[in-house]
Amino acid sequence: MPRPFHLAFPVHDLAAARAFYGDLLGCPEGRSSEHWIDFDLFGHQIVAHLDPAAKPAAMTNPVDGHDVPVPHFGVVLTMKDWHALAAKLEAAGIAFGIAPHIRFQGQVGEQATMFFRDPSGNALEFKAFADDAMVFAK
Repeated sequence: MPRPFHLAFPVHDLAAARAFYGDLLGCPEGRSSEHWIDFDLFGHQIVAHLDPAAKPAAMTNPVDGHDVPVPHFGVVLTMKDWHALAAKLEAAGIAFGIAPHIRFQGQVGEQATMFFRDPSGNALEFKAFADDAMVFAK
């Protein structure tokens, strides 16, 4: 397995971040203070840093007929875990920016993907490949 990545990002409300990342996404919480919280996002360290003035970026790029938010972050899951997360988010009533679907169907790099935002407006994408060899395919 590759080494875990580290990502620090702004949130306007730590309690909302804790409920979203900890309770909804199921990310175990690590260290924290009154200004930040470490989460284990599928083996990767993400850190929600308090910025009461945090505002999401409004930039998008067209990808396979959708307006993909930029910036965004997430994890490449197994297809089984992707389906389970999609079902969990749908049951929780998450508003998807791009609903769970298969992108690049029948092409190199075919993938399951979904986009949604956290309570501070940070865009997340979770994806999965039927064949992980396609992650970096050209």
